[in-house]
Amino acid sequence: MFGKKKFSNNSIEFIVVGLGNPDRKYENTRHNIGFRMLDYIADKCSVRVNRIKFKSLVGEARLGSHRVLLMKPSTYMNNSGQAVVEAMNFYKIPAENVVILLDDINLDVGKMRIRQKGSDGGQNGMKNIIYLSGSDRFPRVKIGIGNKPNPNYDLAAWVLSKFTKDENKLLEDIAEKVCDSVSLIVDGKIQQAMNNYN
Repeated sequence: MFGKKKFSNNSIEFIVVGLGNPDRKYENTRHNIGFRMLDYIADKCSVRVNRIKFKSLVGEARLGSHRVLLMKPSTYMNNSGQAVVEAMNFYKIPAENVVILLDDINLDVGKMRIRQKGSDGGQNGMKNIIYLSGSDRFPRVKIGIGNKPNPNYDLAAWVLSKFTKDENKLLEDIAEKVCDSVSLIVDGKIQQAMNNYN
């Protein structure tokens, strides 16, 4: 199902985007779970996401019979749309063929939720993608990062905090499910993915 291959410019059919912040200090923070899950997919495909293009680090892979661009925007979370829309325009890819992996504070760590389209849910990267593209029809896989420990806890501090050892174990367990759900979405089986994992 997963494979590594080089493709010509006009052959990419889908884009899979992990959202996060590029600096080393943000590695393994809650807000960077999109990057982390994209790296897992890349590892499964034996692909390196290390070429600089579209204000991102990218790699080309195969999911099933589909040619896919794996993408980690380098724009910082709040400007993710700049990178995503640039790649969409280059390959002439519609929003329906762009899968977004992102964090969700309303889901517990170890939980995930798949949506076919919809609002940004308060996630700034998704908000910018919807705003700059003019569409909300992006399939997305939301990965739970847990809510703030208490209502007075600073939200920015929370999403930029690191996962605990126990939480990291839960994320390892769910990574395979995220990977499988992305494969199903790319294969046109988003309803099956939602039935399996929501």
